[in-house]
Amino acid sequence: MAGELKEGSVRQVCVVSGLPAETSTEILEKFDEENHILGYRVLGGEHRLQNYSAITTLHSDLIDDKPATLVIESYIVDVPEGNTHEDTKFYVETLIKCNLKSLSDSCERLVS
Repeated sequence: MAGELKEGSVRQVCVVSGLPAETSTEILEKFDEENHILGYRVLGGEHRLQNYSAITTLHSDLIDDKPATLVIESYIVDVPEGNTHEDTKFYVETLIKCNLKSLSDSCERLVS
């Protein structure tokens, strides 16, 4: 990431999901620590995500009567030429699941 962690910051991400992608250049568009909201847009990279942007929000919750955090990620993306809506949805949702699993693993390491 170049610069501080604030709106307008740009980062270069190495994609390690096993999906057909290598890098992603992203800009942080919304960063609200108090309300737990993060929004970013993909600027480019070696992948097929065109006009991808996402908003991620965190919400306190109870799961099986235990404190937990519910993570909601909403996104928009163009369907690349030669792909179907279903192909694109599967690709993006697989990428999101990989990212959320990594986030979960990191958080669990912090509290253990």
